Amino acid sequence: MASTPNPSRRLTVVQLLPALESGGVERSTLEIAQALVEAGHRAIVVSRGGRLVRRLEALGATHVALDIGRKSPLVLRQVPALRRVIGGADIVHARSRLPAWVGLLALRGIDAPRRPHFVTTVHGLNSPSRYSAVMTRGERVICVSRTVRDYVMTHYPATDASTLRVIPRGIDAAMFPRVDAHDADARAWAASQHPALAGDGPLLLLPGRGTRLKGHGDGLALLAALRADGLDARLWLPGAREPGREAYIAELEREAAQLGIAAAVAFTPPTDAIARAYAASDLVLQLSRKPEAFGRTVLEALSVGRPVLGWAHGGVGELLADFQPEGAVAPFDPEHLHAAARALLARPPRPPASIPLTLQAMQESTLGVYHELAG
Repeated sequence: MASTPNPSRRLTVVQLLPALESGGVERSTLEIAQALVEAGHRAIVVSRGGRLVRRLEALGATHVALDIGRKSPLVLRQVPALRRVIGGADIVHARSRLPAWVGLLALRGIDAPRRPHFVTTVHGLNSPSRYSAVMTRGERVICVSRTVRDYVMTHYPATDASTLRVIPRGIDAAMFPRVDAHDADARAWAASQHPALAGDGPLLLLPGRGTRLKGHGDGLALLAALRADGLDARLWLPGAREPGREAYIAELEREAAQLGIAAAVAFTPPTDAIARAYAASDLVLQLSRKPEAFGRTVLEALSVGRPVLGWAHGGVGELLADFQPEGAVAPFDPEHLHAAARALLARPPRPPASIPLTLQAMQESTLGVYHELAG
């Protein structure tokens, strides 16, 4: 008979990832470390370090600096050191491919009765390969969406389906509070961020890094179509302007000029006030050219009460189908994207009363997986 999980038992959980700089994987790592500490467990994170280490340690977790994500044969030198770190742990949780390989090698050197349980999280839709397959080798494999679970079973059919656990990423609703439509204060704040954002017409928001995969070009084409309709629409792209992406931004600026919309587009660095940016907007765009594993932007915008328009693929399509189907458009169909934008701006759908995919639910479910193995 299987033992009943004992949530009161104090666990030691070691999370493995390349670095603690920024990004969704890093955010999830800190969120689980926080949940572990608050529940009275011991949280250890192994990475080469980064700007989030101080925040991690402020939560009460421990950071161990090992370069287990270095793409070089020399990374194997880290196996003995990692083995010493994980000795005595209950759970080793790998969140990235190379650290997972190093973690497996370290686990193999520990006698079976004392060996920690191995958990992985598939955060992305990586190209199928033997290298990527390591993420399916956990005793439990956490998938951040149904899209990811389907991807794993399609491309790694030998995976034992009973090991898979779908635990969607969650948001802290308190960080994205519901605000009334047409928030004048937020819109005035947005206008103070860039002169192109001034005006009374609809404001479109497309948050994302400065990479072609985020669909900035599709956003520009949509803006040109809306302005051709006579709408004084504006487009804000926070996060597009970042160091190292100057050539890409120059290309987008030329494209905007050719479309005649340069004065209505704002390419800005990332903002720490993204919830306020959502509040200032009338329509949030999620136009990633590559299917994403989850699509946190969709949940954040809907939590604030703003309609979302996006390509119906990957995790974004999944979330739109679940929470706002009117915003899902067949990928790369500009005519339907234009029509859907007009409809959403004219008659915004009622936002969900609440978003069930919360940070707390994600934390509790993940700790439940740990207890399922180690309880």
